Amino acid sequence: MKHKINWGAIYLVIVFIILYLPILYLVGFSFSSGKTMEKYQGFSWTHYQTLLQDTRMITIVINTLIVALLSALLATIIGTMGALAIKRTKNAMRNTLLSFNNVLMVSPDVIIGASFLILFTVIGMKLGFWSVLFSHIAFSIPIVVLMVLPKIDELSPTLLDAAADLGASPWQSLMRVMLPAIAPGIMSGYFMAFTYSLDDFAVTFFVTGNGFSTLSVEIYSRARQGIDLEINALSTLMFLVSLALVIGYYFISKHGGSRKNQIVTVKEGDVQ
Repeated sequence: MKHKINWGAIYLVIVFIILYLPILYLVGFSFSSGKTMEKYQGFSWTHYQTLLQDTRMITIVINTLIVALLSALLATIIGTMGALAIKRTKNAMRNTLLSFNNVLMVSPDVIIGASFLILFTVIGMKLGFWSVLFSHIAFSIPIVVLMVLPKIDELSPTLLDAAADLGASPWQSLMRVMLPAIAPGIMSGYFMAFTYSLDDFAVTFFVTGNGFSTLSVEIYSRARQGIDLEINALSTLMFLVSLALVIGYYFISKHGGSRKNQIVTVKEGDVQ
């Protein structure tokens, strides 16, 4: 009996090898006691200890986390409101708005970064924390819209009609029916926006000023100066954080899928 070759599985194995083998190579040498990547010289936490003693790097890590958390939060709020607004528009206008949203998603990061640089220069904004924050909010909003809008489309109109029949105001229907129902999409949008902000390089590279930097820009700057295994340690930590976010996003999406057909009930006492 002939066995069919599973070309799909072979393709996935090749892709994973190409993508993850360099990462695993980098992670492995982050625990080397040597100073170069020419030869592994035994397990050691030296580079992680050096990293934790680097006050400049700790400051950059804090800056990166603050920008990622704030930009993801604000982009999630704005993007969710945008998705709700798009849902209420007519088909022609909706398609137009979605097209503009998708253009921002597929535009090269270099073009987006250069555009923000020109904008901030024209309006006289000093490059630094605020320029990076506004840029990250702007490019994260389309991501949130794409994550939230499908959940809104899945929401049954009868739920809102039932809430209205029970005396709920539009605000109560939004807060007690719609937002809880689309919460998995909102959380997924937040995680995606946080991840995009955390590892963005191209846009951030254009809009950072003197005295402010993020992890991606700092890693690039140090890598240009030569191989330093402290970079490996830092990159390993970033990879682990990103992996944790992806796993969190997976479980949130899975939880949201299990609630897809769940009926949301509105008690009469809650809407009065």
